[in-house]
Amino acid sequence: MLHPKLASYFCGMRLQTPVVLLSGCVGFGEEYTRVDGFSHQDIGAVCLKGTTLEARPGNPTHRIYETPSGMLNAIGLQNPGANKVVNDILPSLDFDQTRFIANVSGSTIEEYAEVTRLFDQSPVDAIEINISCPNVKEGGVTFGNDPEMSARVVEACRSVTKKPIITKLSPNQTNIADNAKRCIEAGSDAFSVINTLMGMAIDTKTRTPIIGNVQGGLSGPAIKPIALLKVHQVYQVCKSHNIPIIGQGGITTVNDALEFIIAGASAIGLGTGLFYDPLLSKKINDGIADYLDTHQLNHLSELVGSLDF
Repeated sequence: MLHPKLASYFCGMRLQTPVVLLSGCVGFGEEYTRVDGFSHQDIGAVCLKGTTLEARPGNPTHRIYETPSGMLNAIGLQNPGANKVVNDILPSLDFDQTRFIANVSGSTIEEYAEVTRLFDQSPVDAIEINISCPNVKEGGVTFGNDPEMSARVVEACRSVTKKPIITKLSPNQTNIADNAKRCIEAGSDAFSVINTLMGMAIDTKTRTPIIGNVQGGLSGPAIKPIALLKVHQVYQVCKSHNIPIIGQGGITTVNDALEFIIAGASAIGLGTGLFYDPLLSKKINDGIADYLDTHQLNHLSELVGSLDF
């Protein structure tokens, strides 16, 4: 059953619920359709797997390691390449049931722009830019950790597409609000807040890194307090520009989702939480709808950014 109070528009896209399934957790949109009880009616959008210009085999194993209240992953952007995704995978998706958001990754600004251009000519509804990638031309410095470099990526992508651009902000930087401001000036229409934090794990028996890539991205409940603060900080920049935010990072319960919305998120992203519970989306929708009814709120938008401080 759909909840009318939850339906909204995000960058011009009509989302039937505020739930967005996050990139890297649901493949290219078809994985969860095989789960008994899953329904596209429970989600507003799907962020497709990170895509680069050329196919990538990904990192050496181990790629995933469970940590207390979280998970380290270093998949390494394994994907079949942008042309394969656009020509072979996207035509198999049902765009009538839900919205699909491409996720663009790259190792140079030129690669970001070219992948974005290819997706601009496809049926995807919006394009998410993963700026947490290393810039090979700058000795491996991460695009997303430098506001000026982040803005250059957004500007390059903006020049080749009219589709909404959602910039995925990294928490591994000094001032996330500064970065958001520069990305808005460069043409970003929305933000995903946050990407994973960098971490590692060590096998004490062998004294070697457990993750084959040595370091990986930490996700799950352990990062929720950090993600919540970052959403709040970015919202302070976004609210005067009417720039929406997908809040994400450790959401596994209805209360988690409500916290992110109150902090300023117009939509909430589920990732690692889906591994705990593949049917989490419906539970969160039902819980948010109950909260709105209980507090006599007519629509989800009344709750967004309602933090009293």
